[in-house]
Amino acid sequence: MSKWKKITVALSVGIMMLTLAGCGGSAKQETAAKPADKKIVLGFSQIGAESEWRTANTESIKASAQAAGIDLKFSDAQQKQENQIKAIRSFIQQKVDVIAFSPVVETGWDAVLQEAKTAKIPVILTDRSIKMSNGKAEDYYVTFMGSDFVEEGRRAGKWLVDFMKKDKEPVNIVELQGTVGSAPAIDRKTGFEEVLKQNANYKIIKSQTGDFTRAKGKEVMESFLKSAKADGQKIDVLYAHNDDMAIGAIQAIEEAGLKPGKDIIIVSIDGVKGAFEAMIAGKLNASIECSPLLGDQLMAAAKDLVAGKTIDKRIVTKEGVFPAEVAAKELPNRKY
Repeated sequence: MSKWKKITVALSVGIMMLTLAGCGGSAKQETAAKPADKKIVLGFSQIGAESEWRTANTESIKASAQAAGIDLKFSDAQQKQENQIKAIRSFIQQKVDVIAFSPVVETGWDAVLQEAKTAKIPVILTDRSIKMSNGKAEDYYVTFMGSDFVEEGRRAGKWLVDFMKKDKEPVNIVELQGTVGSAPAIDRKTGFEEVLKQNANYKIIKSQTGDFTRAKGKEVMESFLKSAKADGQKIDVLYAHNDDMAIGAIQAIEEAGLKPGKDIIIVSIDGVKGAFEAMIAGKLNASIECSPLLGDQLMAAAKDLVAGKTIDKRIVTKEGVFPAEVAAKELPNRKY
């Protein structure tokens, strides 16, 4: 080959390489396309393992990551925000492709999410939302996938009012709230109270956090029962922000010599197997579904982001309401 032919070939190859490089990036994500033979790296910070729901959520994410061929960097925050912030900063340092997390509480994410934004790493919120003090929260994440917690609260309230529609006497309700400051605790209370405002004979007489755990649910329910007895009040209904707290409260009710599901009507949220078993036993009256099986959705979103695709800002999970009368039929279908 002559000298001039070699130069011509070299120039042609150079132009081809520049053209390919120009086609490979995504203007929306401001990152280069990932080579096909390289695994997507997803950093995920989980709240902890406070309930059956959370355990199922973790299992769904891990199994879906493996099935999708995604390299999952998983961190358990043990219900502490400082651990989640530390994990997210670690993901940024590792230059993962996508960061996802389920926030322990709504606020306090300003600095670390600004760092992720500066690093041009897309952030996905799963299960819980956030609030920011330094701008619109939507500017700091690409999508929020999960349930509509306000609607879950509404469904619990609507089920209760319909179930007790013949009862025109005052209905005294005690409420086991979720973790203070968390999105589900705030929103499930909001939705439930929205329905009660339309029904004057329903009143929440006591409300306290049970931190989404069985042990705390039992402890707080014991306190509710003792306090009501001392005040000469009758507890007609227990509304629990999750099934685990309700199951803990059932133990307290039984130990007090009362029949859960009969002496005290119980409605809770999540739809875990334990709740269905309690309904079949006649100890729980209804569970409002909140699906933890977000793994497939999360992996699909991560792949789309790395590919430079635009995804919906809000992805809502489809869910239902399960009263005790359908529990036996539905239990075999439950995956969590």
